[in-house]
Amino acid sequence: MIPTDDRDDAAIVQASLRDPDQFAVIFDRHAPYVHRYLARRLGLQAADDLVAETFLVAFGKRKRYDHNRTDARPWLYGIATNLVGQHRRDEAKQLRLRNAISPEPDVASHAERVVAQVAAQAMGQLLGTALAELSTGDRDVLLLVAWEGLTYDQVAMALDIPVGTVRSRLNRARKQVREVLEVPQRKQKEIRTHG
Repeated sequence: MIPTDDRDDAAIVQASLRDPDQFAVIFDRHAPYVHRYLARRLGLQAADDLVAETFLVAFGKRKRYDHNRTDARPWLYGIATNLVGQHRRDEAKQLRLRNAISPEPDVASHAERVVAQVAAQAMGQLLGTALAELSTGDRDVLLLVAWEGLTYDQVAMALDIPVGTVRSRLNRARKQVREVLEVPQRKQKEIRTHG
């Protein structure tokens, strides 16, 4: 059985400045949570790469870690969230480059349009659309609260924003997602009423 280390994260990060191997404890404690978050945001393959990069960045920034923070997870989520943004920007750049080299045909077949229409009506697709329509800041706050269970204070630390901003972004994000998800329900209700 592996012995548990009951020091708080701040003490371990501080110890890692003298003995870099100590940082492995931070990785062992938090890598599964950071990986889960990244997998939900980008898929498993990208998560495998970015979890390592998250801890590499954290290791490099450990001298600047705020030792009043006894839990490093919000700090790590902040780093991971920044890497998600960079990853998405890189993907968008690559997609633009591919399209410039060989553009997609403008005319889709009837079958492709039908498949796309059916897929767009699925609730999972609708939720994905709702999340995609959120601003980056609103989406980051919503996902850290909803998926990772962070408190408002932890999200504020992770994203380096005031708690009031966390609250307003979360409220706005929830409202936008709710509006998008209610559209199909209203349509079904109209069909039953008029049909």
